[in-house]
Amino acid sequence: MEIETLEELDDYLDSGASLTGLRLQHLDLSEYAPRLAGHTGLAGLVVLGGVVPPDVAEVLLVGGAIVFPGLAGAPIDPWRGLYVPEELYAGLEAHGYGHTPDAKAYQWSTDTRVATDAFATLVRAIHDDSVTDELDEFIDGRSVVGVMGGHDVARGSDAYADAARLGHGLAGQGHLVVTGGGPGAMEAANLGAFCHDPSALDAALPRLAAVPGFRPDVTPWARVAMDLRRELLEQGDAAGARPETLGPSARSVGIPTWFYGHEPPNVFCDAIAKYFSNALREDGLLARCTGGIVVLAGAAGTVQEIFQAVTPLYYALEDVALPPLVLVGREHWTETVPVWPALQQLARGRRMREALHLVDDLDDVLPLVAGAGAEAGFKPPVEGEREVRYAAERAERHT
Repeated sequence: MEIETLEELDDYLDSGASLTGLRLQHLDLSEYAPRLAGHTGLAGLVVLGGVVPPDVAEVLLVGGAIVFPGLAGAPIDPWRGLYVPEELYAGLEAHGYGHTPDAKAYQWSTDTRVATDAFATLVRAIHDDSVTDELDEFIDGRSVVGVMGGHDVARGSDAYADAARLGHGLAGQGHLVVTGGGPGAMEAANLGAFCHDPSALDAALPRLAAVPGFRPDVTPWARVAMDLRRELLEQGDAAGARPETLGPSARSVGIPTWFYGHEPPNVFCDAIAKYFSNALREDGLLARCTGGIVVLAGAAGTVQEIFQAVTPLYYALEDVALPPLVLVGREHWTETVPVWPALQQLARGRRMREALHLVDDLDDVLPLVAGAGAEAGFKPPVEGEREVRYAAERAERHT
């Protein structure tokens, strides 16, 4: 059982129930020494990160709890979980991208002095597990549609605008739009979802086109985007809150990786689940697309994602609903990068054939995924539904 807010901790302490088996995750326990000292049953309690002053640590350790403090020397907090763009890009305006936590985390992960160090490996593993844990809670109950596509799609291009309008349309249907969280088509889809009003999206596209790509310098590319993000938040055209408080109002998630350190994360995600391990990131991204996957034109990385998505479709059991896999661009996927013929051969005589679609027009995508999440047993949560469910779960634990 995980306790992730001080309100939950207060409720649990008030109940008088044993703390054995609880996990207190990333909490500020500065004022809790007296309450914990008066509580029996601390043995088996595990405290994961957060703020644990010496007086609280003494109470916990004497009582038999296990305390994992924050780990010094790492540029990130391994217990943090999901990020918002403002956290990863802190210091961008004053010092440029190279001084941001995002850039420092990449530099740290590739430092030969720590690349194979057991301590650094532990930090990365804890971090990625914390991200996965919070990501699962964030998307719980949502129909998730993934949008895959190349990172080289330039702002200002027709392909970028099309991907943005696709993201906007998917979010408008109630899907949570998930991308690889990087630049290009990924940024465009997240931007489209981030803009609630289509007129805001129309105004955003030429603003971003002033800096078409992130090469050779990420700083101007990120600055124009952060300026736009702030304006949209001030205008009330986007949610702009911590991931744990967004609930069903969230419209998109980015799942990038520091493995591709040259690709910066885009800033138009409601939450960013950034991993050190690309293997965990790739598998987690695709496995969570319960409402389907839309694949725009791309190269090697996109092809890899297609076949990773195809494998569970190929081996799917008879009673499992298959989310659609939609490839956009007939010429691209049949001639330029001839993936579609291979998929058709794999699908012969198998149920996966019904899940495969090849279209030329993005307008054809939305009808194909409109009901996919519902067919797979998912639906957009009703406002407040998650909070009611969490309250019920807390009450059940206390009894």
